[in-house]
Amino acid sequence: MVWMALHHLNGYFQKFPFGSGVDKLPPHVHVEKPEQIWIGEGVVLEPGVYIQGPCILGAGCVVRHGAYLRGGVLCQKNCVIGHASEIKHSILLDGVQVAHLAYVGDSILGQRVNLGAGVKCANLRLDRREVTVFFEGKKLRTGLKKFGCVLGDGCQIGCNSVINPGTLLGALCACYPLINIHGIIPARTRIKNKNGEQDLAPLETVILEWLR
Repeated sequence: MVWMALHHLNGYFQKFPFGSGVDKLPPHVHVEKPEQIWIGEGVVLEPGVYIQGPCILGAGCVVRHGAYLRGGVLCQKNCVIGHASEIKHSILLDGVQVAHLAYVGDSILGQRVNLGAGVKCANLRLDRREVTVFFEGKKLRTGLKKFGCVLGDGCQIGCNSVINPGTLLGALCACYPLINIHGIIPARTRIKNKNGEQDLAPLETVILEWLR
């Protein structure tokens, strides 16, 4: 299952050859466990950034003022992590945009995923039990007490939406603002709000062309 990558993330960090770029960190960036931090070429770190290892930032990433990378973060190339955004034990593939006041916990974001301002990827059930995923009438165990979401390539999430624990979105989904997102949602789906409930519909061709 795709969430197994989160099971293996800590093991990946244990084998990774850290050390690159840490000696070049500007003084206005606070780091914890610098021996477990790797900074790629051309990474921009604005004043007030807090990085806790283990953390890998690929080439061309931009981390803006006040961002908090709270350990276990793997960012590939050209990601943007914005002001007051917090990332914890997550994988961000190339070109992910978490640019404004967002929280991403124990999640996997595919290439070119964009989270609007204030999006929260919740990772813990209210009853603190193992996060499960329902698929075709069956409950699948994840083995994870903390598991946020998996968003396929090109997903766009509208401002101030909440993604519930154990949510999976296929590629090129588009979500309207202020929506409570849950379940397994097929690729190329438009997610909107209807009478307070999640409403799904095929995504219009014009939006798909914009997301490509």
